[in-house]
Amino acid sequence: MSGHASTYQPKTGFERWLDKRLPLPRMMYDQFVGFPVPRNLNYFWTFGGILTLCLGAQILTGIVLAMHYTPHVDLAFNSVEHIMRDVNYGWMIRYLHTNGASMFFIAVYIHIFRGMYYGSYKAPRELLWILGVVIFLLMMATAFMGYVLPWGQMSFWGATVITNILAAVPLVGESIQQLLWGGPAVANPTLNRFFSLHYLLPFAIFGVVILHVWAFHTSGNNNPTGVEIKDVKKDAVPFHPYYTVKDGFAIAIFMILFAAFVFFMPNALGHPDNYIPANPLVTPAHIVPEWYFLPFYAILRAIPDKLGGVLAMFGSIAVLFLLPWLDTSKVRSARYRPLYRQFFWIFAVVCVILGYLGSKPPEGLYVVAGRICTVYYFMHFFVILPLLGFVEKTKPLPMSITESVLGAGGMGGSGTPAGATAMPERKG
Repeated sequence: MSGHASTYQPKTGFERWLDKRLPLPRMMYDQFVGFPVPRNLNYFWTFGGILTLCLGAQILTGIVLAMHYTPHVDLAFNSVEHIMRDVNYGWMIRYLHTNGASMFFIAVYIHIFRGMYYGSYKAPRELLWILGVVIFLLMMATAFMGYVLPWGQMSFWGATVITNILAAVPLVGESIQQLLWGGPAVANPTLNRFFSLHYLLPFAIFGVVILHVWAFHTSGNNNPTGVEIKDVKKDAVPFHPYYTVKDGFAIAIFMILFAAFVFFMPNALGHPDNYIPANPLVTPAHIVPEWYFLPFYAILRAIPDKLGGVLAMFGSIAVLFLLPWLDTSKVRSARYRPLYRQFFWIFAVVCVILGYLGSKPPEGLYVVAGRICTVYYFMHFFVILPLLGFVEKTKPLPMSITESVLGAGGMGGSGTPAGATAMPERKG
């Protein structure tokens, strides 16, 4: 889709002068105004814009918080309390940042599951999907290091548990652990390293997001049918105003949810033990990470061997990189894959159950259920998806996006689909 003809027309002498020397306005117009988008996208496609907003909010609030935070084990906890009590609107900035992380992960999980449901990882969008998984990994690393910074009980013990399990990795595990610790145990050098990396990684995420958007604008949008655009005039509409309005409405609804957490229940998604200063001599009764890590934490604990648990936890994310090649079906969208649709929802429920089990003590039936769900998680990728491509009988695909929207005979008198707004004429 990157090869679509430009429709940008400079309107002033300055714009014409700039367009000949640095065509930045033309690039912005072609990519975010005149870019042809499938006409049948639903609201699940608005989460890209929501995620961009979340990233911007996290970077801005993080910069302000860093101005007042002190990365020292004796001062970190009190500096957070200082932000909450003494800095003008510090309480709001901190709650925007902490709840913003949760909103970020809510949006990214919906974005990932939407991609899995509609087959957005299939050719020619493999690299687009891989860059998305890289962003997800960077988000997880950033969020984990940010959780340590308040230096409460869960912060300290979460850092201790996670950095200790890294030592189980052969050859490089202990070196990585020592690099993160900066000494013989989790202490002040560890906090300094985590603060530095937590501040740096969001800008790395921003860089990969640019690549992600570039790849997306090169291969074009997938859509609910999984059928590619065949006729730009009939199957697509300009991104603006059709999808800017749609994205804007979805962002407004999402912001209402975000504001509800920030102003009415700011600590609902956190852990009360993190309001207790870190104490290396007192271990919490039950150490749990933030809610968005719980499914992977459940997989870690489901394996009785320490190294096996670490490999399973990281493998549960690494398998996403292989998804474009593990799914052998030629049909993208689950709308036309009845068997896959059933297994997809089973997989989604298993992920939710894993999240629930990750919040529970590793004992009794919780351990058994965790092992069953972990086995199914990996079976979905390595057994079910490869086999479905050979045994599943898919439904017939529509001939075009227009047919999927209006039906085979839904043509207006002029030859344009009824109710459609055609793309403007492309000029060289």
